[in-house]
Amino acid sequence: MALGRPLKLLLLALGAMFAQQSFASLGRGLPAVVAPEVIADLALDPAWFGTYVSLAALASLGFQLGCGSFILRDGALRMSQWALAMLAIGLAAAASGWIALFILSAIIGGGGAAVSTPASSHLLGRYSPARYAPLVFSLKQTAVPAGLLLAGLLGPALAHAYGWRATLVIAGLACLGFALVLQPLRREFDSDRIPTQPVRLSDFWTTLRSVTGPGELRTLSMACFAFNGLQTVFTAYFIIFLVELGQDLAAAGALFSLAMVVAVPGRILWGWLGSTVVAPRAVMCGLALGMAASAALLGLFGADWPLALVGLTAIGLSATAMSWHGVLLAEAARLAPPGRRGTATGGVLSFGQVGAFLLPLAYALCLSLTGSHGWGFLVSGLPALLVGLALLRPGRPQPDPPLAYSTAS
Repeated sequence: MALGRPLKLLLLALGAMFAQQSFASLGRGLPAVVAPEVIADLALDPAWFGTYVSLAALASLGFQLGCGSFILRDGALRMSQWALAMLAIGLAAAASGWIALFILSAIIGGGGAAVSTPASSHLLGRYSPARYAPLVFSLKQTAVPAGLLLAGLLGPALAHAYGWRATLVIAGLACLGFALVLQPLRREFDSDRIPTQPVRLSDFWTTLRSVTGPGELRTLSMACFAFNGLQTVFTAYFIIFLVELGQDLAAAGALFSLAMVVAVPGRILWGWLGSTVVAPRAVMCGLALGMAASAALLGLFGADWPLALVGLTAIGLSATAMSWHGVLLAEAARLAPPGRRGTATGGVLSFGQVGAFLLPLAYALCLSLTGSHGWGFLVSGLPALLVGLALLRPGRPQPDPPLAYSTAS
């Protein structure tokens, strides 16, 4: 039986946005994978990398707060292309090895990559039936661990063969190439753009107010702060943590990739549960408590602990801290005002960037003060614990906003 046009468009949109997020995740995660090589080559303090990650998160905050009007004006697909192009520029800047250009890399690359999620959420929101949105968004968001998995596998190999600088350049060229591949899809997927949509500085505050008022969007914003902050700490410092425990870069990258593999079925499972038998709020509560427990356990490890146990804990953290995105983003898009899915998800995600800015700094501070990664993981897991306890309380009943999703015709 031939597929109907709505289903064809949904599958095409899902495939395109999955690939776009995979490249964005690969490009954004690769600096963390090759960080031990960069630190050794440039004789840097490992705590410095937390500053780089936090600066990227700060840039992401600004981009996500301000991208809503650009998505409406230029189209979600066009903004996806710009996101990949900016990420490519950021990777090329970092490859220079100059500290000043590392700062530029964090701003341009981190900010550009951050736009990819609200842009893809806006696009998928047009084609996803409301009932199955958590599953559809979760399928799309499996691209993040998929990209990180590729970064963990390919990064050490390319760095060993060609050096870390060439590795970053190769990844940047791949991102730029896929941005061009997306061009033929723009006619369909940017057909809803509003060329006359104004872009104002006040849009930043409008977006912020839309997700901080009373209601479930504020709860989602707080959850995103805790979840994305812990995820950023995990992806930024786990490989450095393993190398300091005595593992070589290739083994550390392989263990990191193994953990990322688990996040792929994890995201699909949580999305399926949130679309069928369990309320999305309950799913997020379980994930919050699970990631807090995993981070606390990881914080207790030392050089004398079996590597297998470290790996199992990392898998637990990956299945939670790396797997919440689809459920949370689908809820944000569902609760958004009609036609403002990109704005609402950008606003919620902006709080995630605040977490991604503050928690790596807290981790770096703990590392500098104690010389131990353990305190960093313990402190970074605390916000997730608080969010999990808050989500145990029933949320306020709230009807679906009309037309938050529409099935394409």
